[in-house]
Order: sequence, then C-alpha cells, then structure tokens
Amino acid sequence: MTTHRHAWFITGTDTEIGKTFVACALLHTLRRAGLQALAMKPVAAGFDEHGRNDDVERLLAASSIQAPRAWVNPYGFQPAIAPHIAAAEAGQAIELPPILDAFNRLQDMAEAILVEGVGGFCVPLGPTTDTADLASLLQLPLIMVVGMRLGCINHAVLTRQAIAARGLRLAGWVANRIDPAMSRFSENLATLETRLPAPLLGVVAHGVTPEDASRCLHLPVEACRNT
Repeated sequence: MTTHRHAWFITGTDTEIGKTFVACALLHTLRRAGLQALAMKPVAAGFDEHGRNDDVERLLAASSIQAPRAWVNPYGFQPAIAPHIAAAEAGQAIELPPILDAFNRLQDMAEAILVEGVGGFCVPLGPTTDTADLASLLQLPLIMVVGMRLGCINHAVLTRQAIAARGLRLAGWVANRIDPAMSRFSENLATLETRLPAPLLGVVAHGVTPEDASRCLHLPVEACRNT
C-alpha cells in the first residue's frame, strides 16, 4: 500500500477569527477519514507561567500523533503581542529554515499535517520576513479561515489577493461564525462564494465543539491511499 501525504497551510483574514478552532476541527475531519493527522504552530505568542500556549495545547490534543513540542512549535514567546515585536524583545530572530526542518520531521510522522500561521497572512515575523514568506517556503495549498463579521468580505478578498500575489494556491475556505448576531449573514456568505475562486469547505456554527464542527467540514482526502 502506498501512502500519499497531505498538507495544508491554515491562514486567516485577521487575528482572533478561529484559525486554531478550525484547524482542530479539520484534524478531526482527517482522523474520521482514517488518516493519522497532526498540526504545527510554527510561531506562537502568549504563554502562561507554566510555559503553555492555548493554541499549541489545543492542536496537540486534537492530533492523532503526539509529536515533540519543539517540532510542533519551534518559536514561542511569552507576551501575547505581535511575533516580530516579541522576538525582538526576547533578542531572538524567527528564522524560516528551522521551521522547514521541523515541518519535514513532522511530515515523516503523519499522513496529513496542518500548519497554522500566526495572525493574518502578512503578519511580520522579523524586519524583512512575514507569515506569507513562511507559506511561500513551505509551498503548501492554503485554507483560509474567514471570520464572519462585518468587514469580512474586504478582509477575505484582500487575503486571497495576497495569496495569489505569492503564486500560492487557495485550496478552499471556511466560514467561521464568530459573530452569531452578524446582520445579513446569508447575503455575506453568498457574496464571498462569488468573490473567492476556491471551494467553500464548510460553515462553522457559533458555540460548537471542534468535533461537532468537523462534521460540517470536508477536505479532498478521498484519494489519500492507493491499494
């Protein structure tokens, strides 16, 4: 049996729009498809006094394989601030080659891997690098999480344009209902479907668990194995 490995880069239209939640839901989707799946968060900011970051912990818990934390999260910073500022304050540079090395090691462990970016697609990682550079280095298809709230159409279209400008492929997008009281939700969703040249992978309701959300999501994993 030949195993085909799958990987996606998870980006978002902004910070605090549910990238980690959707990544955890997609991990459950992959696991239900019979795949050994894990996720990495190359750069994370905001650690508690025990050295734990909520996003990293949630991804570890949702993964079907327990990988070394140093590979899952090569760069972690205590204050919950922009990563390039946190790195500068810590006197540490966020370098892309160690992230690529960690990704390659993780990919050897699993059949499917998700790489979650930090903040939006163009968040700086250093004086001359940003999250878009990391996505370009990994050369993975992207899944964009759209936080469904007022202004999401503009944010989603601009993010899609930034992805295209890097020569990367938007494999699909997820509508995450972070504002359950959003006015004209259906109309906004319909507009996004016409403006984004990629399939809608699912709509995530507000207040559900990642396991429940996973049942509303789909990924093209039906051809993951050849017998």
